[in-house]
Amino acid sequence: MDVTFDALRDAVVAHRPALLVTLIDGPGTGDKLLLVEAEPPAGQLADPGLHRVVLRDAEASLAAGATSVRRYGEQGQANEDTVTVFFEAYAPPPRLVIFGAVDFTAALVRVAKVLGYRVTVCDAREVFATRARFPLADEVVVSWPHRYLAEVGSSLGPRDAVCVLTHDVKFDVPAIQAALATEVGYLGAMGSRRTTEQRAARLRAEGVSDEQLKRIMAPIGLDLGARTPEETAVAICAEIIARRTGRTAPSLRDRAGPIHPG
Repeated sequence: MDVTFDALRDAVVAHRPALLVTLIDGPGTGDKLLLVEAEPPAGQLADPGLHRVVLRDAEASLAAGATSVRRYGEQGQANEDTVTVFFEAYAPPPRLVIFGAVDFTAALVRVAKVLGYRVTVCDAREVFATRARFPLADEVVVSWPHRYLAEVGSSLGPRDAVCVLTHDVKFDVPAIQAALATEVGYLGAMGSRRTTEQRAARLRAEGVSDEQLKRIMAPIGLDLGARTPEETAVAICAEIIARRTGRTAPSLRDRAGPIHPG
């Protein structure tokens, strides 16, 4: 077996994000390039200019976990279609880490699983963080949020999400601080506008900058008029999708007025 495919197989087995680039039409057809997260690229496209441009695009595709077909000129020129390249992503499911074993959590787990997320529920209260309460979660962890993120935070990336549903300063402030130290693509926190303002003040007092606060989607979710836990879960997941795809959507954070319809 080709060494490139050996490395790809090893990455897939280890659940490490990988991207296989194959030149499928044009000069150099069959050339391959393999990217595995946190490893140097393997392989070489024949033309140096094309290699440089394709490698740049491959790095972006790996970060997004996106499969696509792209066309270039022979030396990597844009707006030409002499060369066709297939970007094939092999990425594990995106992760959703939910802090807080509360009433809304079970609904959020259900909706996230439908969307293909690997879901972890984490709460320091052993009596609430149980498999019986969250049977659909991939993992139920009894731990303080910031301690859990100290263990797994380095593995979270742009495709992943953290939702803080605790409503308790003992949990949510350390959890948000720890999440801000990761590369997670979405960070949301539940609470009323008053709770959000008070939490922001506590975070500033702990040294969190205004620029960092902009990463936090709080109050959490799109402004869909959600009332029930299930509707709220849909609003949260919709916001996660919108942030990941770069779409503009009516987030509660960016609106004034009451969160819940009158």
